[in-house]
Amino acid sequence: MMHFKFLPPGMPVRKRLFDLMLTIPGLLVIGPMLLILSFWIKRKMGSPIFFKQVRPGYRNEPFSILKFRTMNEDFDAEGYLLADESRLTALGKALRALSIDELPELLNVLLGEMSLVGPRPLLMKYLELYSKGQARRHDVLPGMTGWAQVNGRNALTWEDKFEFDVWYVDHWSLWLDVKILMLTALVVLRRRGISQPGSISAEEFRGSRDDG
Repeated sequence: MMHFKFLPPGMPVRKRLFDLMLTIPGLLVIGPMLLILSFWIKRKMGSPIFFKQVRPGYRNEPFSILKFRTMNEDFDAEGYLLADESRLTALGKALRALSIDELPELLNVLLGEMSLVGPRPLLMKYLELYSKGQARRHDVLPGMTGWAQVNGRNALTWEDKFEFDVWYVDHWSLWLDVKILMLTALVVLRRRGISQPGSISAEEFRGSRDDG
């Protein structure tokens, strides 16, 4: 169940106010578009409209991330889900190409479960695979976009992503958040780093040799 947190633990007041000042007007402006997209996804792919998954947030606290659904639920003859590449629909490709599938995460930001900017929330099972240094990415709220996303996105190695994430934790400022949001717009428009070569998404993280 989602709970509203005006000031999430450990989050600077000015960062939270910055998020709310952009998120509330943003939701009001794009709300009609989100409703239209919801009806279109329902028509093309059926229910559910949203992809919902538990992810680790600030200090590993679980929360449910929301995205627009981009894949169907097709199975093979033996009853197993088809590969992601086979299930990704044409509409889903378009939503991913422009990162529109991530817009429902604005609700996570509004509730205080995420920030507009921060390390991307990954899978719960990755928590036990991080090195001590990499685990510091959870010392701040996860974000819709982050320093790693504007420096290569899914084209980066996992080690590079985590290095960028920890750098953000150590160097956060409101100006840096503004800079990342502006760079994110350019990255999305240029459609850079959406996926790793030969894959529609990032490969699975299996741990790192870095003990730092």
